[in-house]
Amino acid sequence: MNPASPIRKIYQGITDRRQMFRLFDRHAKRPNRFDGNAGPLYSGEWFEVGRVEHDYMLDILPPLWMRGDMFALREFLTDSITSIFYTLRIDGRVRYFHGYCDLNVARSPAAMRDAIVERESWPVKATTHEERIEHIWSATHDDYRGYAGERWMPEYRGKRTVLCYGGGQGTMLKLLDDLTEDEIAAKLPVHLRHLSERVAA
Repeated sequence: MNPASPIRKIYQGITDRRQMFRLFDRHAKRPNRFDGNAGPLYSGEWFEVGRVEHDYMLDILPPLWMRGDMFALREFLTDSITSIFYTLRIDGRVRYFHGYCDLNVARSPAAMRDAIVERESWPVKATTHEERIEHIWSATHDDYRGYAGERWMPEYRGKRTVLCYGGGQGTMLKLLDDLTEDEIAAKLPVHLRHLSERVAA
């Protein structure tokens, strides 16, 4: 259960410090935490932070390196994956971001920066289906999300699950990827429910 890796936005909005630290390790409760290479699970994830949070992370330790609009944390999450923090001017406004980059991949931090600028420069406010799903996972408390275990069919074990309200059936555990559009809308904050959906390029 360690898929993923393309560059992807995992949270809509600007995180505060508590949310930022939660997102640093949002896969912490996965069942195979200490098995295999978790790098692809984290590599490519990014989200927006506030200036205070950005500056706080810069002051914690001397960075591994600084290059213009970005710096890398000295502490690595896994073998070659570390946090990169960005200060980017998008549509005339300075904004701050965090992303996980694999430093063994050439131009990984620059590719992440370019992807963030492209995504945040969309002319219309919209989210992709994948971004909505990732936001739900990121914003759901650990008590209400988890991973399919022994009670699930073998092909579903290890996949992400969330608790949903099933109307007359009460609450039920569902695979995150199997949420209906109505269930997705119900789990999103009000200001995100009515954004148009954009098909990922």
